Amino acid sequence: MEGKRVLVTGGGGFIGSNLANHLAEDNDVVALDDGYLGTPENLDEDVEYVERSVLEDDLPVEDVDVLFHLAALSSLKMHEDSRDNLLRGLRVNVEGFANTVEQCRQAGCDTVVYASTSSIYGSRTEPSPESMSVAANTGYEASKLARERYAEYFANYHDMAMAGMRFFSVYQGYRGAEEHKGEFANIVAQFADDIANGESPVIYGDGTHSRDLTHVSDVVRGCELAADHELTGIYNLGTGEQHTANEIVETLCDVLEKTVEPEHVENPIDEDVFVSHTMADYEKMRDATGWEPTVEFREGMKLVCEPYLDD
Repeated sequence: MEGKRVLVTGGGGFIGSNLANHLAEDNDVVALDDGYLGTPENLDEDVEYVERSVLEDDLPVEDVDVLFHLAALSSLKMHEDSRDNLLRGLRVNVEGFANTVEQCRQAGCDTVVYASTSSIYGSRTEPSPESMSVAANTGYEASKLARERYAEYFANYHDMAMAGMRFFSVYQGYRGAEEHKGEFANIVAQFADDIANGESPVIYGDGTHSRDLTHVSDVVRGCELAADHELTGIYNLGTGEQHTANEIVETLCDVLEKTVEPEHVENPIDEDVFVSHTMADYEKMRDATGWEPTVEFREGMKLVCEPYLDD
């Protein structure tokens, strides 16, 4: 993609800032963020940062060619069982999405790529295709499914290109765009930082739960390709592999040449909503765009650890 005016919501956050910085090499990029978990410090100088909420009127949508909508209240925050968090998540994740897309549409934009979630597949040790049945077991998942339905409306009624990306456990190290987030950072970044500093990473349960770990660079590339191809529908971005929490810690210790034992604690997340295993089937995305993951597991762990090894 080049020569476009691009709006990235959640643009000061983890995935959003990586995407904004990448696109800014060849495009005019505006990163919009409310400052909740995002920060302008994550962004390069050639990205315009606007601190606004996706719930506001008069968003900076003039002349926008492509909207990348990543803004959302996090799943961790919405897992905190309270009416306030449920309603806040509903407003930000659903109303904020519809509000931003509609303003962009009225300004002439007809291409949208947005973040959904892979957690709606539940616990799977087999690859999860987009065609399988999904369910909402949390308020966060319900809000992302509602987002997909509103996208369907925009595609069918307004003939917009609406690509929903179901991300699988996106990661990067603390020296990327995660350090300021603390407990909201991805577990790979948290584990690596603990181990590099000689501290025991905290693992929920026995550590046999597994994730399809997808490096942020592959996710950024997938989002850009979805816009380039003006995709409509739902697409998985994942590796088709899964690795346990224990394996992550063992590999990070090996790369960092540290001997640190993890601390296993009782899982604080209700077992009815905790997703034990995830694995993507990315065939649909590959067939549509040629996308495939390029960062394999150990290489990704090395990328996360590089800043500590360089110190």
